Amino acid sequence: MAFKLASSPHLNTSAQTKSVMLKVMLCAVPGVLAQCYFFGWGAIIQLMLAIAVAMAAEAAVLTSRKRQVWPTLSDNSAALTGLLIGVAVPALAPWWITTIGAIFAIVVVKHLYGGLGNNIFNPAMSAYVMLLISFPLQMTTWVAPTGAALNDVSLLSSLQIIFQGASSQEILAYRAGFDGVSMATPLDAIKTSLSTGLTIDEALTLPSFSDGFGVGWAWINVAYLLGGLMMLKLKVIRWHISIGILGSLFVCAGVGYLLSPDTHTGPLLHLFSGATMLAAFFIATDPVTAATSPRGRLIFGALIGVLVYVIRSFGGYPDAFAFAVLLANLCAPFIDYYVKPRAYGHRSSH
Repeated sequence: MAFKLASSPHLNTSAQTKSVMLKVMLCAVPGVLAQCYFFGWGAIIQLMLAIAVAMAAEAAVLTSRKRQVWPTLSDNSAALTGLLIGVAVPALAPWWITTIGAIFAIVVVKHLYGGLGNNIFNPAMSAYVMLLISFPLQMTTWVAPTGAALNDVSLLSSLQIIFQGASSQEILAYRAGFDGVSMATPLDAIKTSLSTGLTIDEALTLPSFSDGFGVGWAWINVAYLLGGLMMLKLKVIRWHISIGILGSLFVCAGVGYLLSPDTHTGPLLHLFSGATMLAAFFIATDPVTAATSPRGRLIFGALIGVLVYVIRSFGGYPDAFAFAVLLANLCAPFIDYYVKPRAYGHRSSH
């Protein structure tokens, strides 16, 4: 009987890979719907564009490598990568931002390393970091969410802005929130307020925090949390990484808030703003780039949570999950080496 060597993810059949990826995408539906509700047609367009480009890029690479296209394309891994890029990109970002990100994720991060199971970095987060560093203006221009916007963006306007471009005045009009104040993501608003000398309590009086967490963002995180719990229920993922992230982030934020409440936000705001729940359940749990043993996954998740808190609190970027995940990806082999299970009856030696 032949013993077959194969790369992660270690699933029994290729059909299971397809099923797992599909379940992840279906469980992401509540969060995606919430994001589309609060950020309008642009979020839907970016999502569809990212998935289409990711699958097209996958097909092109497979063709150039003289491999069968459909068996690999139907495993849904490219579609899931496109979905994660689509929800990470601002709703009215130019079409070429999403296109470059999806192509970079599939061609460079995934296939230049050998394809699914061989990449050492999360493709979607690698693409996000590349876009954020290369095009910071486009990647930080978010429209005001529904419920805070003075000007809702129609489907036709969204298509025109994404594919034909828009003037700075038009973008500013769609970013305007309560009383005409320009809206930013909650974490970005807090970091900007602190840099101008305001305290946390003063920052939380801004229009973007009318519900206490940042208009729309708390509901988006709750929706992704529900999707994550669905994945746990279906045993698509295990709990270790998610609990490691949320637990360490909660503890770090709690300690920081107790030590300096004027300059550090409380743990609940950290948990229900930015990309916290999306990353904790749908990104960091990628079986290819994460640690593998139960204890290793807890350490992997805890490391991400600590890195997120440090970068959010002391770094130059308001949200930090993409950077934290990539740094943890680098540490995953090291973690696996030092926490590998010990064979019964043998002493561990490193």
